[in-house]
This record gives sequence, structure tokens and C-alpha cells, in this order.
Amino acid sequence: MLRNTRRAGLLACAILLSACATQSATQDETTAPTTTAAQEQNIGPMAPPPPPPPPMLADGRMRAAIGGVVAPYAQTAPQPMPGDVDRENYEDVEVNPIHMVAEDPVSTFSIDVDTASYSNVRRMLNDGRLPPEDAVRTEELINYFRYDYPLPQDREQPFSTSVTVTPSPWAEGRQLVHIGLQGYNIIPRERPPLNLTLLLDVSGSMGEPNKLPLVIQSMRMLVEQLNAHDHVAIVVYAGAAGAVLAPTPGNERGRIIAALENLHAGGSTAGGEGLRLAYALTEQNFRRDSVNRVIIATDGDFNVGINDPEELEDFVERKRDTGIYLSVLGFGGGNYNDALMQTLAQNGNGVAAYIDTLNEARRVLRDEMASNMFTIANDVKIQVEFNPARVAEYRLIGYETRMLNREDFNNDRVDAGEIGAGHAVTAIYEIVPVGGATFNDPLRYQRESAAPSTASELAFLRIRYKLPGQDTSRLIERPITQRDFVNDIAQAPESTRWAAAVAGYGQLLRQDQFLRAGYGYDDVIRLAQSARGTDEFGWRAEFLQLARAAESAAALPTAQNAQPGGRR
Repeated sequence: MLRNTRRAGLLACAILLSACATQSATQDETTAPTTTAAQEQNIGPMAPPPPPPPPMLADGRMRAAIGGVVAPYAQTAPQPMPGDVDRENYEDVEVNPIHMVAEDPVSTFSIDVDTASYSNVRRMLNDGRLPPEDAVRTEELINYFRYDYPLPQDREQPFSTSVTVTPSPWAEGRQLVHIGLQGYNIIPRERPPLNLTLLLDVSGSMGEPNKLPLVIQSMRMLVEQLNAHDHVAIVVYAGAAGAVLAPTPGNERGRIIAALENLHAGGSTAGGEGLRLAYALTEQNFRRDSVNRVIIATDGDFNVGINDPEELEDFVERKRDTGIYLSVLGFGGGNYNDALMQTLAQNGNGVAAYIDTLNEARRVLRDEMASNMFTIANDVKIQVEFNPARVAEYRLIGYETRMLNREDFNNDRVDAGEIGAGHAVTAIYEIVPVGGATFNDPLRYQRESAAPSTASELAFLRIRYKLPGQDTSRLIERPITQRDFVNDIAQAPESTRWAAAVAGYGQLLRQDQFLRAGYGYDDVIRLAQSARGTDEFGWRAEFLQLARAAESAAALPTAQNAQPGGRR
């Protein structure tokens, strides 16, 4: 009897509890929206999902790739986006100073054919803001454009030289010495095979539309230029490095594009490990008669793996000496590490470009492919000795990160820049003739007179270079004389007027102190409009729009524009 009573009691409790639970659930459903609205301000972020299993280490993937088996690349949990935190990094450089010819008559520097600064500055101006001063490398703005310099007569001397001396458009009493080099071009059917490894950043920071999606579109353009003699491999890095495509003939476009289309962003950035694997794949298919090159596409946010810039620099230099060059394509903003990208490209004997739009990808990887892939001269150095009897002061416009010591010019072990097929290189000096208004007081006791045979010379130009595959440099020399002088910049060649306009634009963006008071973007635009030429691709018309955008951005309050300095 007692047992039955207990069973009945338990059954009644169960029925009661069930009813209460049902009622509670009904009330929760009814009041849930009200509770959420009331507590919305206090609810913290949900806990992140547990991390996936650790990815295979990069060295394991390297062995698998070299052995011919390519496993899927590793992905880790997505990394937070840069958002409103601007972590772009630029090398802090001071503008080239004024030199007195009586004290320092010789100027020596390495050529620079990179164009990354131009398109990166364009990105910021199109956003309605001025770039930080250290993001502006004036020589890269000038060398972004093609110039109508005469072609060399033969390939033994792979580039021609041309010189024009003209009055300065931004300073009365000063003159510009415009030096132009023009490399020979190659016939497409005669070009050497390409052995490329594409090293693509697929970390979490690359998830924005102007990063990995644009990288994939850009690489597709490159693939369309390849043929059966070329080979391409693809390596990605995100948390750990992995090969997604073993070396593949260039005419197997469907296979290459399928590997590209399968990429997605997520994880931290193991850039150093990716470099090791990319070089290993390039070495696997290395041929002396081919162009062996690693092309890295990234925002430069290396934060895992080899993240010491000096260690990375040494690694790239060692690989350069084996015949494998490194080119860098920058993408995106907010965390763009321009300083590291420049270091890698310069030490890897490659080019540095910044791709902000699909049109820029077309320019770099299709229209200018020969210039950016096929080197015709290595370690190109320029040295100018000014005549103290004719020139009191000089300064080199741009090339601040490419300056060399005087003794480096004749030292073939000192690395310098490369010229690609069809590349044009421009350098501009501003000089003060003897008797003109100088920045420095003249020396009292160290005046020298030029020898009668050189009295008519303004300066003497020397250029050293190496032919590909050779270790001994060759020398080109020529005097700069009155025959190179033009009395009015309006009568100067089109190339001189355009280069001078772009040089003025760069100096205004950098707020250089050597421009006369009142010189502004209107003066830049006026000179540029007189030198637009045929403008086949519309690059010069776009420059005029950028100069107008810079003028508008300069009128904004300081808080809305970038501050000076190497890091923003």
C-alpha cells in the first residue's frame, strides 16, 4: 500500500514538473524579444569556436611538394580585419640635400624601375586624402610612365642614353639636368621560358575585395600570357605554408586557374615559411636558360614565421645569387607594409609594384609584362661628376633609398638595380649654375678652375651595368655640354616636360622645401598638359586627374590627411 502511494506521488510530481517546464518554455518564447532588446547593450561577444587541428608544418609540405604530391594548404581560424586601425608602414627617409660642387662634385646612385609608390599614392588620393610623405618616392612617380627616348642600336649596349638641360619650372635661376635611359625590347616569340612560382598571401587580412579577390583576377591575367614552354607553381601561406599547384606547363590554363579560384582567405601570415617553399619549388624546375622568379602577392603583413626583416633580407639575397629573383606585388591598405616589400624586391633583384585596381593589374602583368619579367641589364649604376667651374650646387630629385657611395660605382660586388626589356629610366638633377643664387655661401679658399679641354662641360655622366649572366660590369661615358641645353622649357622635348611635371607633383606631395613660394598643382597641370603626347593607355590623362585630386585634398583640414613620417 505504502509502495503504491509512493509511486502515485512520484507520478504526480513528474506530471507537475512537466507542466511547469512547458509553461516556462511558453513564457520564454513570448518574452524573448523583449528580454533581448532590454539586454542588448550588455551582451558581450560570443566565444569564438575552438581552433581547428594544427596544420601540417611547412617543412612537411615542402617535402611533399618536392616529391610531387601536393596536399591541400592549411587554413586556420580567420584573423581580425585591420578595420579602422591604420598600420601601414613606410621607410622614414629624408629628402636628398643640396650639395656644393666645390666640396662634393660626384653623385652616385642605383637606378630604380619600381612603380609601387605611384599607384599606392593614387589609391590614397582617390580616397580623398593626401599620402604620408614617406609613401611618396618621386623617382617611382616619374618612372611609372613611358618616354619617347631613342632605342639602343644593339643588345651589347642594352640601353640608350639621352640628356637635356633646361630651366627649372619651379625655381628661377636654377636648371634641370634630365637623364633618360631606354632599354631595348624583345620580340615575344624570342623571349626565354618562364619558371615562376606564385607566392600568394591568403591570410585573414587578405579577405577584403581589393586584396585576395583582386590577386586572383590579377594572376589570371598573368596566366593568359604563358605558353607551353613556361612553368608555374602556386604556394599559399596562412598560418602554415602549403603548395596548391606543383610546377605546371603554362598552356594548362584550366588547371592553373582552377587552383587560383579555389583560394580563400583565413589565418595568420607565415610569409617567411611561404618564401622557403616557393624557392624550393622554383629550384625544382630551375633552368639556366629560363627566367626563374618568385612573385609574391601580399599586403606585406608578415607576423608569423621569418618576421625579422634582416633575416628575410639575407635569405632573399642568398637565393638571388643562385639565379632566382623575387618580385613583389602589393595589395590593399590599412596594414600595407611598404617598407618590407621594398626591401624584399630590392634585395631579390626584382620589381616592386602596387596593384590597386584591375587596370593596374593589366598594366603590370600584361602591358608591361616584358619589362617586369625579362632583365636585360643587371646592377645598373649612375654616376655624375659636376664641373665646379660651371655648377655651384646640385641635388638629385628622388632616389633617396638608392644612394650609393662614390667607391661603390666601380665595385662590381655592390648590388644595384635592374633594367627590364623596354624599360625607361629617368633621373633629374636640379643645379645652380656658377654665379646663380645658391643655398650655401661660396667657399673662400677652395676655388678650382677647369682644364681648358673640359671648360665647356657642365658635367660628366658615367653608367655601369652587367649583361645578364656576367660578373664584370661595362662602362658608358659621355660629357654633358652646352649642346644639351634648351633655353626655354616650353621648347624642351616632350619627355623632359612630362618628367619635370611629375617631379613637381612628387615634390609638392612630399612638401619639399626647395620649391619657390607659390608653385602649386596648377603649375604642374599646366606643364603636363603641354606634354600629354599620344597617351595610348590614358595614363597621362589619369595623372592630370590625380594632380587635381591632390590639390583638393591639400585644402582639407590636417586631421583628414595623412601625417608626415614613416608609420601611420
